[in-house]
Amino acid sequence: MLDDRTALLRDHTGRGWFGWTPRSNRFAWSAYLGRAPGADPPPYAAAARTDDLAGLPPAWIGIGDIDLFAPEAAAYAARLEAAGVASELVIVNGAYHGFETVDAIAPVSRDFVAQQHEAMRKAIATQDGRASPGAQPS
Repeated sequence: MLDDRTALLRDHTGRGWFGWTPRSNRFAWSAYLGRAPGADPPPYAAAARTDDLAGLPPAWIGIGDIDLFAPEAAAYAARLEAAGVASELVIVNGAYHGFETVDAIAPVSRDFVAQQHEAMRKAIATQDGRASPGAQPS
């Protein structure tokens, strides 16, 4: 949930029919914001509304291509890159919101989670000063 304005859309181009639906998204944004989405949210409440993304830490963004959030996730990753923030966007074809937990033993789910873990391992190793990105920790 990066952009509350997604809850205002009526046409999701075939996304969000399974898992996280437009209805669940409207409910979640309303609960989170304490009011209906759409008006200016409080600062930091909707990451996609932040004007300047420079200086943010590196990001790993993983999403299924039929996930309701796919367009906003891809747009946010592009904005991070444009702001000079290292980011990796992983889009899984045919995957819906939460696919990796619904069928956790499927090869596509296991690969997706492994990519998440690897990104986190690299980030932690880099922060610890033990290794540079991509290097094996000691």
